[in-house]
Amino acid sequence: MNYVIDGHNLIPKIRGMSLRQMDDEMMLINLLQEFCRVKQKNVDVFFDDAPAGMEKKRRFGRVTAHFTPFQSSADDAIQQFLMKMGRNARNVILVSSDHMVQAEGKRCGAQVLTSEQFAAQMTEARMTASPQGRQEKALDEEEVQEWLRLFQEGKKDAK
Repeated sequence: MNYVIDGHNLIPKIRGMSLRQMDDEMMLINLLQEFCRVKQKNVDVFFDDAPAGMEKKRRFGRVTAHFTPFQSSADDAIQQFLMKMGRNARNVILVSSDHMVQAEGKRCGAQVLTSEQFAAQMTEARMTASPQGRQEKALDEEEVQEWLRLFQEGKKDAK
């Protein structure tokens, strides 16, 4: 299953992100790239009110960002995207907490996740991918002594 994401709907649901940030779209794209790498999925993320000259589709690895023209709606672009998919829309997970977007997605056959649910999945994927997120086994006393011995030998060799 691949994802279709209402980008500006998701951003405020991610801790540490805000729609007021100048680079909020790129920050989200970077997080989505990490999610895609961990989960081996593809994402189409839609942003509305793109600055002049930026309205188009851009690929960032497994993430395709769709920037709709100023005074245009990402919601409409998502609906058109799903309608063009036809029956294949049932192989998509739509991410939005906007009830109208969810209703249109369901009508097209897509599965729906709220932005809050997906933000939690992203956090889980980041924890899985990061060394800090993995549970590390504590060294026993014998292993600690062995490492200390190795470091001491290294200091002697360096002199």
